[in-house]
Amino acid sequence: MIKGLKFLSALAVPTCLLIYSSCNSSQSGEAEKAADTTAAAPAVDSVKLSVERGAYLANHVTICLDCHSERNFKKFAGPVLPGTEGKGGERFGPEFGLPGEVFAKNITPSGIGDWTDAELIRAMTQGVNKKGDTLFPLMPYLHYSRMAESDIKDIVAYIRTLKPIENKVPDRKLFIPISAAVPPLPNGQLSQSKPDPSDLVKYGEYLVNSAACSDCHTPMVKGQFDFSKAFSGGRAFKTPGFTVVSPNVTPDSATGIGTWTEQMFVQKFKNNAAQENLDKEPGKNNTIMPWAVYGNMKDGDLKAIFAYLKTIKPVKNKVEKWPKS
Repeated sequence: MIKGLKFLSALAVPTCLLIYSSCNSSQSGEAEKAADTTAAAPAVDSVKLSVERGAYLANHVTICLDCHSERNFKKFAGPVLPGTEGKGGERFGPEFGLPGEVFAKNITPSGIGDWTDAELIRAMTQGVNKKGDTLFPLMPYLHYSRMAESDIKDIVAYIRTLKPIENKVPDRKLFIPISAAVPPLPNGQLSQSKPDPSDLVKYGEYLVNSAACSDCHTPMVKGQFDFSKAFSGGRAFKTPGFTVVSPNVTPDSATGIGTWTEQMFVQKFKNNAAQENLDKEPGKNNTIMPWAVYGNMKDGDLKAIFAYLKTIKPVKNKVEKWPKS
């Protein structure tokens, strides 16, 4: 199912050498059984490793489960409501700058059980679903199309393991034709490799793309990203009860993270993730930043993200996180 995973086969090594004529059939049978077990083990381990890698990516980097589940905004940062993982139904509307309403799909086996791996990969990386319809680019397939093929297949392997949840999701309702909202589609040629994690800047760039950080931290003008101010924040998100604006994460010293240390950056994520089960304080603003999932990234991955962000162009852009309505 998963290209790139090598199912190794081992040659059985006889426990009795030919020079010993006393090797009986029982001993031979035991040796063959042991050899078969040895041969099968790497295949099982490879599948397990694939699902584990996919679980890490889907829950803490690409955060598929954050969008395709229910979030509980009665808690700090709206953690995923246990038992809803992958069921879909989350609504995204004009308050997020969309030309209409889009609903996250059910990605449990009840929703995509009849999809092939190839169809899932095409939807994730080219924005075309099983029926051949173009997906609204709220689904960050432009980012996923630049990921390594092995990582995409690991995510698919993990999604297959989700608990099936029956949940019929409403169809999208757009004010404009989908063709007017969609940029040129990716060509579907996924990378066969990813940067070495020891190269913090390159690997950090890979993770920042995979997490689609720019989509929230880049300002929008008339429904279009202003990439001249990439990562400088300023995008407003309106939710029932509060409006929150994404912060500037460029290395500008006055308005961004230019004065931050690596330790400060990592600790910010860890501290906020630890608050995921805290009730939202009455009268205080909340945030849509999914600290509970990003904050449980590996320390090394957070350090790589910080290393990359420190290399991008500083942009002076003072942001008021919770503007007065």
